[in-house]
Amino acid sequence: MRYLQTFNRRLRQIREAGQLSRGDVAQMCGVDEVRVANWEAADARQRGYPGVTELLDLCLKTETPLEDLLDLDGTGDTGQLELPGLAFSQGDDLSAALKELEQEINRVQLSDEEAELLRRFRKTSGENRRMILQLLGQ
Repeated sequence: MRYLQTFNRRLRQIREAGQLSRGDVAQMCGVDEVRVANWEAADARQRGYPGVTELLDLCLKTETPLEDLLDLDGTGDTGQLELPGLAFSQGDDLSAALKELEQEINRVQLSDEEAELLRRFRKTSGENRRMILQLLGQ
């Protein structure tokens, strides 16, 4: 977690500056308060780290640039921050890129009705699935 060595302190600073409780941050990131407390733990052996989704949620919802949460100085990198599936130059407008990413995620995210249909399709028998696919012309 070389990019997150001081994340616990940076998160606390951002949270306190925005007058946010751990519960507020937990709600923003879709996790429980205990998890946020683990992210802020002073003892590295007890510290947890957010996933990419939670980190992006935190950035978007607090309007905090990702660079403000990560350790980028002295990494020996050539101006690129790489996370699984993401690559941004430090000169790029990260906020715009994150908003574009959020829009793309929203575009492909299932509606409640679609999710319910998929849940029911998965629960039905193999024979019923084949009949449904035949009805749909597959």
